[in-house]
Amino acid sequence: VVVCDNKKPRPQKMPPKPTKSAKKPQKGNKQPQKVGKAQKPAPQKKGKKDLKSNKKKIPAKKEIVPVNPWERKVRNYGIGGDLRAPMDVTRFTKWPRYIVLQRKKRVLQMRLKVPPQINQFTKTLDSNAASNVLRLLNKYRPETPAAKKARLTRIAKGQDKGAKPIVVKHGINHVAKLVEDKKAAFVVIAHDVEPVEVVMFLPALCRKQNVPYCIIKGKARLGQVVYKKTCTAIALCAVKNNDRTSFAQLIDVVKSQYNDNYDEIKRKWGGGKIGLKSQAVLDKRLKQAAIEDANKRKYAQAK
Repeated sequence: VVVCDNKKPRPQKMPPKPTKSAKKPQKGNKQPQKVGKAQKPAPQKKGKKDLKSNKKKIPAKKEIVPVNPWERKVRNYGIGGDLRAPMDVTRFTKWPRYIVLQRKKRVLQMRLKVPPQINQFTKTLDSNAASNVLRLLNKYRPETPAAKKARLTRIAKGQDKGAKPIVVKHGINHVAKLVEDKKAAFVVIAHDVEPVEVVMFLPALCRKQNVPYCIIKGKARLGQVVYKKTCTAIALCAVKNNDRTSFAQLIDVVKSQYNDNYDEIKRKWGGGKIGLKSQAVLDKRLKQAAIEDANKRKYAQAK
């Protein structure tokens, strides 16, 4: 066979690729595996030793030590510890300005000497007498705008006479004018008017004109009678026939406490009360002075 040098050698054929259906040769006793799917390993049988190792270990029982109820327990008030006992935090509260001023004013009135003209407003009616006064005043409350309009309409149509209803008069200027003219039959003054100079002259004016008066707690209570927030003074000029008996008894009580008791009121000063700390200092000084006096007497007797 003559081979030409000009011709290239032919490429040798590659062996064919194995198809899916083709099986790989078996090695030993191993089972053939399928191509393309991963198989899980066969489960191995556990022996007795493996079963014993998987059992839960039961912890040993702890000895319970009895707690002594009489032993003092130390408390820890740190973060995440014991709760603190409830305490009064009033001193650490920041109060509004008007409350602070009210309290300071009250303390000053207790510590300083208060003249009788101002101190008389602390002598108010007791609760029973004050409730009787307010019950009487509520019967003679002023007319509402709707009631006044209806009354004037009836008068204009000639269905009613022109007599005005009996009602209380309020306002310091109006009440003072009625007292000066001796038209007021009874005057009620609030004890907490601010400034107090607004009503300070009214008790003396009532005594001069011989008009019964009383001082009651709360300008807001008087304000409710006349449909207002507060009211300084209220005057009653007349009462109905049904209320004359109770009104006469009330006047007797009021006169005995205020009008006829003027000599005691003008001599009674207020305030002058010492605080707890100042009182403790004074008591300590008195105790020390008593000890020094006793020592002096003892040395005098020894000589």
